Amino acid sequence: MFRVFRKLQTPPKIMCKLPISDEMTSSISSKFSTLTNKFTPNAFSIFNKSCYHKIDFKINQESLVKDAVDRFTNFNIGCLAVTDKNNKIIGLITERDYIHKVAFMNKKDNEVKVKEICTFGPDIIIAKKGDSLESCMQKIILHDYRHLLVFDDTKNEIIGMISVKDLMKENNTKKNEIITRLSDFNMGKGGFFGSE
Repeated sequence: MFRVFRKLQTPPKIMCKLPISDEMTSSISSKFSTLTNKFTPNAFSIFNKSCYHKIDFKINQESLVKDAVDRFTNFNIGCLAVTDKNNKIIGLITERDYIHKVAFMNKKDNEVKVKEICTFGPDIIIAKKGDSLESCMQKIILHDYRHLLVFDDTKNEIIGMISVKDLMKENNTKKNEIITRLSDFNMGKGGFFGSE
């Protein structure tokens, strides 16, 4: 004797659209705003994750270019802040400076001083400690630079340096965290509302 098995059918999905009140919309908007603000890094938090945070990113203007090149190579960086005799930052020296003003001109890097090839004062772009990621990216794009010095208003001094690579890493991290939260929310894991 043969038994006939019926194929079980899954019930159709019912889409129910409930009216959403202005209060609910406001609540969801404020939660989303809180989420995006939570993941909004500033120049100081980016510097704390940067490779420049772990090293002395300054070099004296009287140093030889060879010393700067050694540090570029040893620390795998592309820029150093140039200081005067009082250790105050007065400029920047980059790999580009070396290529254009020393190597291309067939000068010897053990005879040229940093102050002869670095970029001084007014041509340096800074980011204030609290500047947002977007603000820092706009400054770099607008001025076609690869590095920003981070300035602390309260101390009235330069406290760090960030690179375009640091900004790109942070931008990717920020976007990935938001995508994860939105995906979790969509899957019913709580997402914004902290019920993970």
